[in-house]
Formats: sequence, C-alpha cells, structure tokens
Amino acid sequence: MSSWRGKDKSQELERLATLAGEASADAAVAMEAAGLALPPTPPAPPDLTAAAFFDVDNTMMMGASIFYFARGLAARKFFTTADLAGFMWQQVKFRVGGRENKEDIKTHREQALSFVAGRTVAELTEISEEIYDELMADKIWSGTRALAQMHLDAGQRVWLVTATPIELAAIISRRLGLTGALGTVAETENGVYTGRLVGDLLHGRAKAHAVRALASREGLNLRRCTAYSDSQNDVPMLSAVGTAVAVNPDAGLRDVARARGWEIRDFRTGRKAAKIGVPSVLGAGALAGAVAAGLAYRRR
Repeated sequence: MSSWRGKDKSQELERLATLAGEASADAAVAMEAAGLALPPTPPAPPDLTAAAFFDVDNTMMMGASIFYFARGLAARKFFTTADLAGFMWQQVKFRVGGRENKEDIKTHREQALSFVAGRTVAELTEISEEIYDELMADKIWSGTRALAQMHLDAGQRVWLVTATPIELAAIISRRLGLTGALGTVAETENGVYTGRLVGDLLHGRAKAHAVRALASREGLNLRRCTAYSDSQNDVPMLSAVGTAVAVNPDAGLRDVARARGWEIRDFRTGRKAAKIGVPSVLGAGALAGAVAAGLAYRRR
C-alpha cells in the first residue's frame, strides 16, 4: 500500500511541476507578445533556434531576489518585521543546510504567494519596479551579465528562469535588456491575485518543464541551447539543454558539473570578471521554497 501511495504522491508532484512549467511558458510568451518584454535588436543576424536560460538567485544576482522583494514589501507594510525575521531564519537554515527543504516547499506550496492575495497585478508590478531600483539593481553579477550579453550579441534570445513571481522576473529581465522570463505564476481573477499558485513553484523539475514548453512554443532546438545555474536543484533544467554551465555553484552542483564535464564559472572570489571564452560557452549552442516558508508565518 505504501508503495502505491508513494507512486501517487510522485505522480501528483510531477503533474504540478508540469502545470507550473506550462503556465510559466504561456505567461512568458504572452508578456512578450504584449510588449512587456522588449529585447534590444541583436547586432548579429537572429539565431532563432538557439537561446540561453539563466537562473536568477546567486547566478544572475547576488542573493535571493525574493528576499529583496520581501524586504521591499515589508517596508511598504505588506507584512510585519516579525514575518521578515521568520523568512530570514528560513534563509539561514537554507544556507547552513546547503539546499532547499523539499518538505517545506511542498507544505507551503499554496501559501507561497498568499501575502499578495487581494492585491492587483498592476499594483505589485509598480511596486516591483521600485524595489528593483532600491535593492536589486546593484546586486547583478557583472560576469554573469556579460555571459548573457554574449548570447545576445550572437543573435540569441536570453530568458531568466526562476521561482520568483513571474511579474518580478519579467522586470529583472527587461531592466537587463534580456528577452523575457519564466517564473512562478500566481493565479489571478480580473487582475487581482487570489493567493494561490498555478500548479507549483517554478522550482527543480518545473523549471525543466518550463524550458521545454517554451522551446516548443518558440521553435528552439534545445540541443543548441545553453543553461546557467548555481544550484544542484536545477540539474533537471541544465540537463535539458545541449550546454550546461555551473555559475557560482553550490557543492552539489560543482560535483555534478565535474562528473559530467560541464563548464564552471565562479564570480564570487572578487577577481575581475575576466574575458569570457566565447567558443567554450557557445560551442554547442552557438530560494523559493524557503521564501514561502518564511512568508507563511503570517498565516499562522
């Protein structure tokens, strides 16, 4: 009986991850079509079948984007400093443990964005713009930003892939001059957040589903695509493309990268972000659960 329950549980998690990925891809395409993602004209002829996918937290940005978002919302009285302290404790547990707690992610799935329930998408988008300027703009890794620019210069599209709410992810992408973003999709009704998610957080396997779904919609050849991440949790996404690059990797991802022969880039040492070897990266392809746990304190 327990084996059947375990199988059912696994199938349900996979269903939610697939739903989250499909919803994120649909939202990203819709944002691009609506002109919310406005990439610069590439200097090279467009390479329509190759693209690059970048994780955000500790890959494109120092620290967790959702943490900066939470700080900005706390300053605007969306929740209390005690809630933020609870969230910070979850971040400490994550850093000490070295990886997200899957049970925390599961338990708080439906509570992850409950703090915006009743708020409008327009309101949160405007606030997200302000928070980016206040807390995030100076946290971008110059080395990773240069990697993204390298793909743009090659005529390729560049997407962020993150568990952060897709509205915030899209703002980060637009501010960096990228193509768009795949992020966690919160359910809305008539432009107002319900406090529920569509499927699941865009985390782990859900990111891989989102990348595959976007590739299908955009006509990408995943074997010609490149993905970048710092986390072992993103191995499914990194494995879905032709070229995987570990950026500022945690211990688990560093081991996987070495075992699989993936390139490793580390911008944390303070060394000048150096010359980027175009052939090595373009050759083949030319904290969210913790956040949810912390913010869910307000629901107790």
